[in-house]
Amino acid sequence: MSKDIRIRKGLDIKLVGEADKVTVDATKSNVYAIKPDDFHGIVPKVIAKQGTEVKAGEALFHSKSNEKILFPSPVSGEVVEIIRGAKRKILSFKILADKEQQYANFGTKDVKAMNGEEVKEHLLTSGCWPFIKQRPYDVIANPDIAPKAIFISAYNTAPLAADYDYVLSGKEKELQAAITALSKLTAGNVNVSIDKKGGSLFSGLDNITIHTVSGPHPAGNVGVQIARIDPINKGEVVWVVTPQDLVVIGELLLTGKFNSERIIALAGSSVKSPKYFKTKIGAEVSSVIYDSGVKDTNIRVISGNVLTGDNVKPDGHLGYYHDAITIIPEGNDYELCGWNKPVFNKVSISRALTFSWLFPNKKYDLTTNTNGEHRAFVVTGNYEEVFPMDIYPLQILKACAVNDLDAMEQLGMYEVAPEDFALTEFICVSKQPHQQIIREGLDLMLKEIG
Repeated sequence: MSKDIRIRKGLDIKLVGEADKVTVDATKSNVYAIKPDDFHGIVPKVIAKQGTEVKAGEALFHSKSNEKILFPSPVSGEVVEIIRGAKRKILSFKILADKEQQYANFGTKDVKAMNGEEVKEHLLTSGCWPFIKQRPYDVIANPDIAPKAIFISAYNTAPLAADYDYVLSGKEKELQAAITALSKLTAGNVNVSIDKKGGSLFSGLDNITIHTVSGPHPAGNVGVQIARIDPINKGEVVWVVTPQDLVVIGELLLTGKFNSERIIALAGSSVKSPKYFKTKIGAEVSSVIYDSGVKDTNIRVISGNVLTGDNVKPDGHLGYYHDAITIIPEGNDYELCGWNKPVFNKVSISRALTFSWLFPNKKYDLTTNTNGEHRAFVVTGNYEEVFPMDIYPLQILKACAVNDLDAMEQLGMYEVAPEDFALTEFICVSKQPHQQIIREGLDLMLKEIG
């Protein structure tokens, strides 16, 4: 049974630089990189050593705790470098791409004839399992624990985020194949959330339960949708997959090839010509921004969106789960007496000397400046205005900060992920790193409770 979800609490951060709905091929990247840090909680065990020739889809490494979970190369070529950091921690695998791509052949599958175990084994063998994440803990799903339901958010409300209906156009066959396969991995529903305005291509697919969503950000966060549709209790597990990852899984099932192709949005006020690019997972950021160019020199390049993305250099690489690159001005300037004068060009939920509430449709050219410095938590009551889940955000943050496991459980830690606290971090007058605090709290729970 479908459900209409209406989110009232939240905040839409409307920024200048939205990507035009035009897609071009990105310049082919010479080197692609896969970073183990993109897979939180995974300790990599090397399979493809430096100098090894790999095909697209062949494993670079596996999880030390579960050898079945493989992490594939996005392209064919030579593993030219394995970069290590402190204590020989592996930071990235770099692959020099072949001019003519070769793909490992995993064989085409009749999805309807497969059972759940066959689907699971195929996704593990082909390296597609890392696309499936689980709640609680927001980590790669444990293949040995069946989920009570699977959730897919096809409604993206983050600032300057990619438009799913646009980037997925023409991919109905791949999406249907992936959803049919995933439906065999759970006794519950495959829940798909779409924009209430309609027009989503998911509406015509089978084996799913459609939910319509409306409201400000974070209405598009899958955690908010889970809390409204089928909340997570202690001992329960749900799985989460993003729409573009479904396309990779579907193409693997239909063609036997691991095709890491991804359409990403290049957006932001510092981009001269924001638009969509067809590239691949792990591509060099410079291969995307080269054609569009940037307006400024003092910029920040973000793999992902401005609230949850990673700060990368222009010679860095696209994150494994990211479908956008955002470029905005670096905010390392000092504003004299900025606390003591009216504010017209910034977003704020307060009405004290700020006027963004008067212009709800205005788009802003914001920098990375936090407009303040780190200080002790100040109790303002503002977090609850942008946090739509039935959880006390300030109390759960404090419980995480002092490692109070009992309080974390009682306050609803099983339901949250770092991205759910991106908005509270954005409006925080104390400039506390909310997402980092929640991530560390989840890691502690996973270690101590499991």
